[in-house]
Amino acid sequence: MKKPKWVVQKEQDKKAEANATLWLFGLHAVRDALVNPAREKLTLMVTPNAQIKLEEAIAEAGITPQVVDPRKFHPPIDPGSVHQGAVLEVKPLNWGRLEDVCIGDSAPRVLLLDRVTDPHNVGAILRSAEVLGASAVVGTRHHSAPETGALAKTASGALERQPYLRVRNLADAIRALQNMGYLVLGLDGEATQTIEAAVEGKRDRPVALVLGAEGPGLREKTRETVDALVRIDASGQFGSLNVSNAAAIALYATKDHS
Repeated sequence: MKKPKWVVQKEQDKKAEANATLWLFGLHAVRDALVNPAREKLTLMVTPNAQIKLEEAIAEAGITPQVVDPRKFHPPIDPGSVHQGAVLEVKPLNWGRLEDVCIGDSAPRVLLLDRVTDPHNVGAILRSAEVLGASAVVGTRHHSAPETGALAKTASGALERQPYLRVRNLADAIRALQNMGYLVLGLDGEATQTIEAAVEGKRDRPVALVLGAEGPGLREKTRETVDALVRIDASGQFGSLNVSNAAAIALYATKDHS
């Protein structure tokens, strides 16, 4: 009996996912990946100068690098990428399920990204999430930035330490968080309520903040699923913030500062 097309496609997608690798580049991103025991490392290419700078991390990872003359260093990445003489082929990280990373802290904070596709924005969001203590950053499998070298370089090491999950359906993830007791707030520049007003008296509760792509913002389905729409209290009419800046401000605004 012939398998239906959707079954075949699902099997092919699963196989492709299992075989997927990415190339990290730049001294900072490569060093942090080398010393991350959870990261599966496959191939390391370095110039002699980069090898010296990464000596301790290479020893800790127990990997034998391919040392290449700088004039012949042509790694399989975008030629415009600033690699600093170091590239590392790795498997994507597996952070487990939403429930695994979103339960535990006394009042956890989670960022959900609705169609934020720019790897530089997501990298910057991961940095802010790590600095401000978010439990996780959650995007979607489609229409969100996957792990890439550009994302890792912008994240400046945070990709190795800050849980970054990609789920099949954002509305389902929102409902799952609501069932875990989360207050889910969608950021919208036109909302009447500020973030501070929405969390007043509720700072001991877990909070999830949903941010949309610059321009289109949150999708209608997302807007219908969140508990409330909120805005960042801005002075004057200066337009909208970059999504990574908005993420940092929103995380700080919901923290319990007592």
